[in-house]
Amino acid sequence: MKHQEILFSNDINSAINKAVEGVEFNRLFILVDVNVDQFVMPFLADNVNIKGAFKILIKAGDVNKNLESLSYIWKQLVEAGATRHSLLLNIGGGMITDIGGFAASTFKRGIKFFNIPTTLLGAVDAAVGGKTGINFNSLKNELGAFREAEAVIISTKFFDTLPLSEIKSGYAEMLKHGLLSSEYSFSHLLDYDFNNPNHDMLLKLLQESVEVKRKVVADDPFEKGIRRALNLGHTVGHAFESTAMQRFEPISHGYAVAWGMLVELILSNMILKFDSNILNVYARFVNENYGVFHITCDDYDALIELMHHDKKSNHGELNFSLLKAVGDVKINCEVSSDDVKVALDIYRDMLHI
Repeated sequence: MKHQEILFSNDINSAINKAVEGVEFNRLFILVDVNVDQFVMPFLADNVNIKGAFKILIKAGDVNKNLESLSYIWKQLVEAGATRHSLLLNIGGGMITDIGGFAASTFKRGIKFFNIPTTLLGAVDAAVGGKTGINFNSLKNELGAFREAEAVIISTKFFDTLPLSEIKSGYAEMLKHGLLSSEYSFSHLLDYDFNNPNHDMLLKLLQESVEVKRKVVADDPFEKGIRRALNLGHTVGHAFESTAMQRFEPISHGYAVAWGMLVELILSNMILKFDSNILNVYARFVNENYGVFHITCDDYDALIELMHHDKKSNHGELNFSLLKAVGDVKINCEVSSDDVKVALDIYRDMLHI
């Protein structure tokens, strides 16, 4: 997997021009959803390098990260005359970079693409690291491929268009990277004031967070080993997301990860003696900033069944990435269903459900 170029800049048009001019292609395509087209594309209206691009427009929301949307993207590329030498710019949140990366990876066995995330979650998670995919059969990211973008262009300029809930959604992935890094990094993240946002500070924190992910991905690009550390919070979080989709009440990926990390830190405390003081601090932060995902004991069996579908599971076992301490991750931790049920009980108690 080639080294991925990541540009951090709030001069977004210049950054796009620099990246586009550095790549050979015969035709330029842009993939956006309806929300990005309305609220973000005006920022890029004067960009000389993308004015003549062919725009592919799809519906917004993770529920539309599906086979139907993927097929539509392929069809648009075919009808507009895309070739193996074309370039696709995925401009949007994680849904767009996931599905756009998968479309580019599979169209004519692979065309070049850039990711330009317009959400904090997209910037810190989906746009970086080479994972692409779609949801299928009510399962999150069930179909996909590993393929890095030629370049990722990250800017906080777009975040002014986002509600606070979207900022918090992306911040959950940054908290995960902090937990994988050091107590200093983690505590520093807990000090950020969402009510008085500072985009310069956020860009600095974002660069540090992306660097944590880049280092892990470089060591294990195809998730055969240590990259599974990045799944902290995701085994439970994806089960929460799938449950929410089945309820026809979809939730943000970042919020699901925030709640999922709480459950998995509880498991870390139960199994690896993770510091209960840090667990309690994190639980308070989640309660104050993310609220709760409501479950009852009647949901446990269905949630555990969804966890069995997790991509870390080799033989249907419940497989988690857990923490012995902040910065000390243990991958491939097999956990019993009974322990997961206890952790879900404690999760409900800690969030006062």
